[in-house]
Amino acid sequence: MSTCLSEHLSHLDADPHECALWVLLKRAGSADRNVRQKAVRDLAENHHWHEYQYRTAAQAVDQRTSIALARTPNVDLRFFLPPPALPAGGLWCFGGNGLPYAQSLTSVPAEKVESFCLDALVQHSKVPSHCEKIVSNGGLQLLRRVYQLRWDSQKIQRNVVRIIGNLALNENLHTAIMQSGWVSILAEMLQFPLVMQASHAARALANLDRDAVSEKYQDGVYVLHPQGRSSQPIKADILFIHGLLGAAFKTWRQRDRDHTEEGHATKDRENYAECWPKSWLAADCPNLRVLSIEYDTHLSDWRAKCPAENQRKSLAYRSQEMLEKLKVAGVGDKPVVWVAHSMGGLLVKKMLLDAWKDPALQPLVKNTKGIMFYSVPHRGTFMAEYSLNVRYLLFPSIEVKELCRDSPALRELNENFLSMVREHEFKVLSFTEMLPTSVGPMIKLHVVPAQSADLGIGDLIQVDVDHLNICKPENKDSFLYKRSLQFIRDAMGGHVVH
Repeated sequence: MSTCLSEHLSHLDADPHECALWVLLKRAGSADRNVRQKAVRDLAENHHWHEYQYRTAAQAVDQRTSIALARTPNVDLRFFLPPPALPAGGLWCFGGNGLPYAQSLTSVPAEKVESFCLDALVQHSKVPSHCEKIVSNGGLQLLRRVYQLRWDSQKIQRNVVRIIGNLALNENLHTAIMQSGWVSILAEMLQFPLVMQASHAARALANLDRDAVSEKYQDGVYVLHPQGRSSQPIKADILFIHGLLGAAFKTWRQRDRDHTEEGHATKDRENYAECWPKSWLAADCPNLRVLSIEYDTHLSDWRAKCPAENQRKSLAYRSQEMLEKLKVAGVGDKPVVWVAHSMGGLLVKKMLLDAWKDPALQPLVKNTKGIMFYSVPHRGTFMAEYSLNVRYLLFPSIEVKELCRDSPALRELNENFLSMVREHEFKVLSFTEMLPTSVGPMIKLHVVPAQSADLGIGDLIQVDVDHLNICKPENKDSFLYKRSLQFIRDAMGGHVVH
């Protein structure tokens, strides 16, 4: 590209605006990383390019520059070529070994069957050797077709991009992903107002951007901030870990309100935070990297495939799985604050204890500055004892069994954790619910009573909400959010910009 650009520059007339575009395009391909990254920023920040200049740039940029532009906040989407046309024929299945049915690309399969197949493909995309087979059998084109056909299904679109994010963990597949037109789709999705859609796109693009990102984000690890390239230096990490039946986004949404005054509902809805760590915390602490972690949890064994599969759901297994993902994401290299809801707090304790015993992971413990617990059952929960009375707890999974009140395993976990906290002097803040939660049509109970939420160290604050809303502040001015923000700033010390 540089030879062609040099020849073009030598024949340009004196139009400085035209010359500037070609100079920036040439610099974007520089061998100097700082030069090319500044050139990308200058390209994106100049909003005076003509239509034909955007087309020229889209055709001239290389793969690295195109990905860099896609991760530049609010980039003009005219910098990207439209995705290439999809083949007219083909099958939905991959060589007969991937999806459990085949159908012409020109017809639309039933959405339920399609969702089932995508779920299977998500699992395949977690296995590196399967990723190459997916791509070699036309999977990138297939996923584009599904994405186009199901434009009205947010769930299907998220699952499709989740698969792309998993494929992007394999650097040998980056060229294929680029050539199949996915970068322009991801750039557009990154600008979606929906937090979940944008976050899935952000993860996929970060895994593609090897020029500016050294970390890799495995399945279930989402960057809430910054979701694109940023000139703001990241000084510390904050991790959000959900609890039983929670999720990376819905657990941390703003608390829903009952609107009684006319006009307030519309106003509040405009400012509603689908995910307060992304909407509020990122604005209040811009030089933090905010991560949210998602993992599967189950209340019962209704769908357990086999005992071995169920064992994968134990706290010990979850800890090792999560530590591996966090290490690849670079967590532990900078100061860290953990924020956990319910069972997620037990997982955080187990992870830190496991890291404490592993010399390769001890930087994670040393860099931990604070932990914030939202109604974490340090001493178990009464909820696990309702397994004989509540239908959806008829066959408690390992996760629920581990939550039994005063279980020896929880007691040992807590004692060991307190020893580690005292040695490393983490800051600790615990919130506990004061209102009962509906866990069935006829049952209301305090899922985590105050005595169980009391870790035995740090401050314990009682809040007039139920178990589900303890981690959902009503608004930015609420005590719950302000006290949480204060704790994060205090724990991080000089690492957070106010």
